[in-house]
Amino acid sequence: MGKLPTELRQYFWDTEPEKLNLRRHRRFIIERILEFGDEFAIRWLRRTFGDEAIKEVVCQSRRISKRTANFWRLILDIPKEQVTCLSKRSRNPLSRFWRS
Repeated sequence: MGKLPTELRQYFWDTEPEKLNLRRHRRFIIERILEFGDEFAIRWLRRTFGDEAIKEVVCQSRRISKRTANFWRLILDIPKEQVTCLSKRSRNPLSRFWRS
């Protein structure tokens, strides 16, 4: 695995894209591109990490939106009950304002 392509640095506005390591920051990169990426970014993502890695992130991530999770679960044929952020108990437990 190499470096993040220059064309994708726009999606990492809050970090230093040149310091991203594709292995070490894999989950963060996948989440960000699933959420904000264009067609080029998605093609690169699927070629670079593969659909299995993307499925794993879609199922486990609490950082992607419900809309993004639902879209990718349909594209990747993931059962809804396997997607954490689509379950009712996935609300952010760290929020002190959250009430059940």
